[in-house]
Amino acid sequence: MRLLITNDDGVHAKGIHILCKELEKYHDIVIVAPSDQRSATSHSITIREPLIVNEVELPGLKSKAYSVSGTPADCVRIAVDQIVDKVDMVISGINIGYNLGTDILYSGTVSAAVEATLCDIPAIAVSTEWHAELYSYENAAKYVRKIIEVADTNGLQDDIVLNVNVPPIEKKDIKGLKVCRIGKVQHSHYYVKDDSDKENVVYRLEGVRKVEHDEETDSYYIDKGYVTVTPLHYDLTNFGILNEVEVWF
Repeated sequence: MRLLITNDDGVHAKGIHILCKELEKYHDIVIVAPSDQRSATSHSITIREPLIVNEVELPGLKSKAYSVSGTPADCVRIAVDQIVDKVDMVISGINIGYNLGTDILYSGTVSAAVEATLCDIPAIAVSTEWHAELYSYENAAKYVRKIIEVADTNGLQDDIVLNVNVPPIEKKDIKGLKVCRIGKVQHSHYYVKDDSDKENVVYRLEGVRKVEHDEETDSYYIDKGYVTVTPLHYDLTNFGILNEVEVWF
């Protein structure tokens, strides 16, 4: 298969390097990723500035790689339009930090995969915890390879993203794989005033991340030592109350 690999941590991030090292053994891959860190950019795209694309050399990889001055979604758009003739599947990651529950709304990693489905290309987003050791990324890469095979065999639809999270534990300790719904992640955000700048009023974002481990959710199973897979779709319609809201009006 021809795979387009992207991420939101930047083209030189260790997660994308380890992922590509594993996948290029089995597939024809092209790497198109942001030139620098673009975490939490969600699905933003660049519309007022030109995109700068440079071919880069990634040591230890034989596949072609390109850096893009824009966002993860930009990377997919420019790759499909200008860089790669044909893409069978887009793989986004391996992200440095889980994308569980409602965090997927902020995630540049997941949004790059969603952008692929808007281009009618099936996609997989993959993440592991931010403090993960090297073996966690290697585990994640191997699981992604298997998930690609299963998804391809079963005809993953071109409007579906498989959101994958891999726990930061040794392979022997991973209990298996669970397909599940997303859970709930809350952030108690607050801003702290920074008085070091005498010319401007400056606030810096702080906060605490709280994960609710409801049963049968991704956050629940990842905490139990499972790899989680959640199918996502860009249609955010709440069908459960669609008819009720229609009555209101």
